[in-house]
Amino acid sequence: MTRLFKKHYHPAGTAPGTLRELTLEQAALLAPATYTLARREAGRWGEPHEIAPEATPGVDAQEPLCWMHVQGVPTAEELELLGDRVGMHPLAQEDILNGGQRPKVERFDETLVVFLGIPELDDEGDLHLYQLALFMGGNVIISFMGGALDPFVVFRRRLKERGGRALGEADDLLYGLLDAAVDHAFPVLDSVGERIEELEVEILDRPDSSTLEHLHGLKRELIMLRRYLWPTREVINQLLRDHDDLFTPDTRLWMRDIYDHTVQVIDLVESYRDMTASLLDVYLSSMSNRLNESMRTLTIIATVFMPLTFIVGVYGMNFENPDSPFAMPELGWYWGYPMVWGVMIAVGIGMVVWFKRKRWF
Repeated sequence: MTRLFKKHYHPAGTAPGTLRELTLEQAALLAPATYTLARREAGRWGEPHEIAPEATPGVDAQEPLCWMHVQGVPTAEELELLGDRVGMHPLAQEDILNGGQRPKVERFDETLVVFLGIPELDDEGDLHLYQLALFMGGNVIISFMGGALDPFVVFRRRLKERGGRALGEADDLLYGLLDAAVDHAFPVLDSVGERIEELEVEILDRPDSSTLEHLHGLKRELIMLRRYLWPTREVINQLLRDHDDLFTPDTRLWMRDIYDHTVQVIDLVESYRDMTASLLDVYLSSMSNRLNESMRTLTIIATVFMPLTFIVGVYGMNFENPDSPFAMPELGWYWGYPMVWGVMIAVGIGMVVWFKRKRWF
């Protein structure tokens, strides 16, 4: 069954920018957030290492480029401390902590916050949707991943392999993180496509009630994927259109490649939604055809036995009176019983042959 992240709301009348506190039940379910920092020094990216929230580097042009990744949901105190260090607006902090945001871009003076939805399939094939928030302020890039999924495993390997030749500026680093986040949807969609092919074979072969259950579950997942992946295209377009002052011309050129990937993702989602809707029609038609086949078989069997039942009914009346001219003479014949069986067998075979010539079965 699909599990989706849920947005948490403040009570009515709460002031905007107020950071909510986790309940005891929520705190028990969530693991403590971890803070991992990587610095670019001497033209190379150093190894990521875990730090405490109070060790978050501040926005300083003299400091090297830093990327801090926050895995999990931080507490209100940790996020407020981190926000004070890097100049993060309280409204951005509120959206990060609440979770479940629609993909969007928020600009606060010289800082930028991007919210995306990241899909993931677990080992059981269940779909999960996580919120990713990317903050860019000066020489500091912070990524907030509110869940167990870490979408930047391959990206860290890329930093290590390419060393000082790649992602040396803040806008380049933000581009790389956006690219890794958007491309994370392709494996999920590939798995969805394989499930659609399996369902198609199952529907054409031997559909049952579980097939319809799987089909409806797949439709629900595609609806949720469309809800959280479709706005991603507008997010990238807005970054290119309205915030070009934060990106160099070279980075904006590479950002167009991300936009192209978002278009591909949307095309796949829309195609799979249409295919799933068609599969539902095929399933209903297949079940209707199976019912028609069953009814036709039962009708043929009933039709074959109708004359046989008539014959047996006639000779089952036993009107045997030697003094009556209306008595049944066959009841006294020596070969009467075998003759009736022969007639019934001949009638049954004749009807079956006639039905086949008519191509009724």
